[in-house]
Amino acid sequence: MKPSRRSEVPGFEVMSILAEIERLRSSGRDIVSLTAGEPGSGAPPAVNAAAARVHAENTVLNYSPAFGIAALRQALAAHYRNWYGTDVPVERIAVTTGSSGAFVLSFLAAFDAGDRVVLARPGYPAYRNILASLGVKVVELDCGPGVRFQPTPEQLDAEVAANGPIHGVMVASPANPTGTMVDREQLTGLAGWCRANDAQLISDEIYHGITFAHPGVSALEVDDDAVVISSFSKYWGMPGWRLGWMVLPEHLVDPVSRLAGNVALCPPHGSQIAAVEAFTEESLGFAESQLAEYASARNMVLEALPDLGWGQAAPADGAFYVYAHLGDHLARHGDSPAYARALLQEASVAIVPGTDFDPVNGHEWIRLSLAPGSAAVAEGLERISGFHS
Repeated sequence: MKPSRRSEVPGFEVMSILAEIERLRSSGRDIVSLTAGEPGSGAPPAVNAAAARVHAENTVLNYSPAFGIAALRQALAAHYRNWYGTDVPVERIAVTTGSSGAFVLSFLAAFDAGDRVVLARPGYPAYRNILASLGVKVVELDCGPGVRFQPTPEQLDAEVAANGPIHGVMVASPANPTGTMVDREQLTGLAGWCRANDAQLISDEIYHGITFAHPGVSALEVDDDAVVISSFSKYWGMPGWRLGWMVLPEHLVDPVSRLAGNVALCPPHGSQIAAVEAFTEESLGFAESQLAEYASARNMVLEALPDLGWGQAAPADGAFYVYAHLGDHLARHGDSPAYARALLQEASVAIVPGTDFDPVNGHEWIRLSLAPGSAAVAEGLERISGFHS
């Protein structure tokens, strides 16, 4: 017996690094981790208090409806009215087991094995790996500094001319690892291209709320047929609660509903009850206070870049990452995985090599996370400077 071919996808290097951090800390090492997108703040206090009530009152936690409890879906519909001025029918909102659950369900519902789906490179590796495991042909566009690390309709046209039809386009704004965003005009152009070419647009918006120049534009504002995916993990600081959602076009509501009831049955019931409190004025105020913390950490890194000796960095419009070229350090260390290993072992600072996000050029890039906050970032930068000296 042997494993299936669909399981032959790369592991997520970030998770391996986190395991090594845990091992080093258990041996007594003081590690500054600037790796994962895990907000150091945790959930808003009102959400934590609601979760405590769930357990203190011995609330019975059974299966919820496959698309989630009504109260949370209604709160999400109100959220889209408040943030984007968009009316979303509750029936088109599906609460999921993290955004990861939304990726799996939307990919299963929208694409057949053999379909061709476009991703930007560099990009979040789980898109590529989930699609590949489902038998979908992943088409990675080289989206470097020349296009601000985001795909363009011109690139899509060139891909179709060279290799044939495209069945889906994945967009992330703000993006992981780069933090770059697409504005309304760019998003309108991509949505228009998808409509004209019968391709499903899927927009990853899990970093909305964490932006530094202007708010994110939702694909729902420009295309009612887009799939929009988001999560409580980032802006609300709730990654371990495993709760996300998606807004579906009408033609995917029933397929996703049937799949959801089979794949995961439902999202975590207790998390859903507590997450209703995420949309209160108190909770939103708490989330905004954390945004100021990320902005402070971001400014520290951008100001330190010339002294760190790293090369060009992606425009960090949003999210909580800085994606930078290794510059002169590349020659000394050979590639970003070797640089990251040396930095961890010699300076006790953990960052992520770019190879997770870009299998072609990522060996020259690294990603630093701002999510732990300004104090951790300041300490990390001081240690990195010492490592370089």
